[in-house]
Amino acid sequence: MQGMEPVAESEQMRALLKLARKVASFPTTLLIEGETGSGKEVLADYLHEHSARRNQPFVKVNCASIPEQLFESELFGYERGAFTGAKREGHAGLFEMANQGTLLLDEVGELSPAIQAKLLRVLQEREIRRVGGSWSKAVDVRVLACTNRDLRALVEQGRFREDLYYRLQVVHLRVPPLRHRPADIVPLCHAFLEEFCQAYGLVRRLSRAAERLLVAYPWPGNVRELRNVMERLCVTMDGERIDAEDVAAVLPSTATAAEPKMARGAVAGAGNPAPTTASQRVGGGGVRSFQEAMAAAERQIVMEALASTASIRQAAAALGLSHSTLLRKMARHGLSRSPSQGMSSR
Repeated sequence: MQGMEPVAESEQMRALLKLARKVASFPTTLLIEGETGSGKEVLADYLHEHSARRNQPFVKVNCASIPEQLFESELFGYERGAFTGAKREGHAGLFEMANQGTLLLDEVGELSPAIQAKLLRVLQEREIRRVGGSWSKAVDVRVLACTNRDLRALVEQGRFREDLYYRLQVVHLRVPPLRHRPADIVPLCHAFLEEFCQAYGLVRRLSRAAERLLVAYPWPGNVRELRNVMERLCVTMDGERIDAEDVAAVLPSTATAAEPKMARGAVAGAGNPAPTTASQRVGGGGVRSFQEAMAAAERQIVMEALASTASIRQAAAALGLSHSTLLRKMARHGLSRSPSQGMSSR
């Protein structure tokens, strides 16, 4: 996802990008929430690229990947001889490196209480003090904070400072999970296919039936999972055309339509639409297993092909299936062609 423009065909993403574009030009601190893999870093890149700081440093740090005992020195730097093993000349921290630019604090919900207090001071005073130092240095840094946690809930649990929460969420953006914006799925598929085809010198295209199956899948891993699936399809296929059977072969058969837990709501500036599960999109009521949802989606795809073509052979060709394979699928779903109506259920 890194380096690509956000795909915004859905109303939710269009509203989110409109708000992001509006606030990008200001040095305001932003909090970006969203499930893992939903595209928070892509949105952070978008904010930086549309800001007045686009030609200045954009420093990214994963707050969960740095040991707590080293975090202060990494964030604020240290002076010569500050601790055993320190560089003789000292070391600039991430805030100094991002001066005049943007600092992205990813997974900010993982910060320890001690570091939360120090970060709050920097955001309030706009100056840092290196570990072992006796002087403070002013910094001009635009801070973006990302998390897949519900920080408001962490505040209520006493695990995140309330004053820091309000400092971070001057503007609060929520990236909706992919299952809440099915209109973005097919455009994302094509964007990823184009990326991989260019990178690997390949030609690949999705059939309409494959697109419908991809839209029916609940995507618990969000955009990151979709990207991985498209790369897998791109590099494992022999021919140019990717059909529904190829997609079904690479999607996890153990997945369910149940939703991962995440923050309150799905999107900023566009209300909080009701979740759309895979089973709801293919015409069911209530939550079904992934296999049931996929079977329903396959039946719908076959019915549409039969209704829009003059013969079973034409429908098979449109779906990229052999005549015998389509006959087996029709039998499995209790479908047959009616001389008067073209297609009927048995």
